[in-house]
Amino acid sequence: MNAPIGVFDSGIGGLSVLRALQKALPHERFVYLADSAHAPYGEKTEAFVTQRTLTIALHLRAQHHIKALVVACNTATAAAIHALRALHPQLPLVGVEPALKPALALSRTGHIGVIATRGTVGSDKFARLLASLQAEAHFVVQACNGLALAIEQSTLPDQARAAQDQISHLLQTYTQAMGRFGTGPGDIDTLVLGCTHYVFVEDELRQLLGPDVQLLSTGEAVARQTQRLLAAADLLNTQAPHETAQPMRLLTTGDLQGLQAAAQRWLGLPPELCEAAPATLQA
Repeated sequence: MNAPIGVFDSGIGGLSVLRALQKALPHERFVYLADSAHAPYGEKTEAFVTQRTLTIALHLRAQHHIKALVVACNTATAAAIHALRALHPQLPLVGVEPALKPALALSRTGHIGVIATRGTVGSDKFARLLASLQAEAHFVVQACNGLALAIEQSTLPDQARAAQDQISHLLQTYTQAMGRFGTGPGDIDTLVLGCTHYVFVEDELRQLLGPDVQLLSTGEAVARQTQRLLAAADLLNTQAPHETAQPMRLLTTGDLQGLQAAAQRWLGLPPELCEAAPATLQA
């Protein structure tokens, strides 16, 4: 089926998931929507995030006729995935959540760090996940206020330098607050990146934490789950899209230059694939 897969995030962070989806599903078409005018979701109320999530899902279904939806945002998944499933029972839906379970299998010290937005770590969904696993390891959870926003701003030419300085400062502050990282007894040897934006600062994290600390994100797992759901529903596109069908569209409610810069830097996509989202999604 040649209909596109919808992917959305509060901003550019979901591009890390889109990258994994592209790799796993090379014959599929995608429509990506960055709600950057309202980013980051992690510092908004749950009611606001739910409203935005439902509005965007309706838009992607009505205007782009998507065959599946990937919610490439931990905060939106935690706040709204149940409401989405209730409203769209026939639509294959994939959300993201911090990779705590995979971290258990990788950690040798039994000490696992989790960095995420305030909205994610404060959600009931995350609390239930953490409670179900706390007997198996020691988790150090850190809410990283401001980090997702700084990563968003790092793609804007007039804000890039200041944003990069802010990223470096926040990463150092938050990782130091978590304790000792390493491979010795009691060290945090595995760090879960609980926000899709954070994948884009992996290099800076490795410089801070050293090469032996394992960094875990969710893009590949989300791509595998999307592939499974599409196959089960007989919705996979097994041939390359027809040459008249646009394989990729990227929309933003925020700064178009920021999305263009991010798509080019992290996915190698040309700027002309990016466009402003309709005014109806701006409010």
